[in-house]
This record gives sequence, structure tokens and C-alpha cells, in this order.
Amino acid sequence: MITAVVGILGTLLAPLLQQRMTARQRAEDVLTEDRRRRFEERRAAYTAMNRASRQFHTLLKDALHRIRDEVYADEDRARLEEARRDYRDRYAEAQMIVPERVLEASRELNTVLAGIDAMAKRIDRGLQRDGETAAGALLELKEAEPRLSAMRRIMREDLGIFD
Repeated sequence: MITAVVGILGTLLAPLLQQRMTARQRAEDVLTEDRRRRFEERRAAYTAMNRASRQFHTLLKDALHRIRDEVYADEDRARLEEARRDYRDRYAEAQMIVPERVLEASRELNTVLAGIDAMAKRIDRGLQRDGETAAGALLELKEAEPRLSAMRRIMREDLGIFD
């Protein structure tokens, strides 16, 4: 009689246990996929933000050289403005998905780049403030380089890449 009851209970409970195990496995799979998706989003945002930051920095430096050499042209202005907009857009996208420490590093870099960009525009328009020159702005732009490196390092660490 006990054997029969155990057999019947086993027969009745086996599908329930199987269903529960399947549901648990599906939940774990969904969680794993969600983690992978968020990781890929962060990695894509970091890649885009790093590329845009470096491009803006490079074109800003080129613009300052060309302003200093008095060969700055409309084409140069357009390329710099396009890079600035791309940088701004990548930063705005990243704000929604990256951790605060990455945003803090990016804000520090942004402060330098935006300040130099504004200075370059004033110099180009002949509206520079006292002491503002293209050569001086190039020296100040050097402050962005360690900030670019710090931002990249923090992004890599967040992705689990340690040197």
C-alpha cells in the first residue's frame, strides 16, 4: 500500500517538478541574456563615446593648429562641428546606461574639450578674451589627454578588462 501511494505521488509530482525546474531554467536563461545584453549595450556605448571623444579632441587640436597658422577654412569648421555634435550625442546616449564613475570621468573630459572648443570659436571669430591665443589653447588642450586615458581605463575596468 505504501509503495503504491509513493508510486502514485511520484507519478503525479514528477511533471510538476519537471515544470518547476524548466521554469527556473528559463528564468536563469532570461537573466543571463539580460546581463549579456546590458554588457553589450555598455560596451557599444563605451566604444562610441571613446571614438567620438578622441575624434573631437583630434579635430580640435587640428583646428587650433590651423587657426594659429591662419589657414583655418570653412571645411575645417564643418568637420569640427560634426565631431562636436557626434561627441555630444554619444555622451547623451551613454548617460542613460553607464555607471556614474564613467560619467564623472566623461564630465571631466567634457569640461576641458568644451572650454577649448569655445575658446577656439572665439579666436576664430576674432573675439578672443585677453590672453587667449591658439598656441595657448593648444597647451590647455593637453589637459584633455590624461582625462581621455582615465576615461578609457575606467570604461575598460567596468567591462572587466584589467591590464
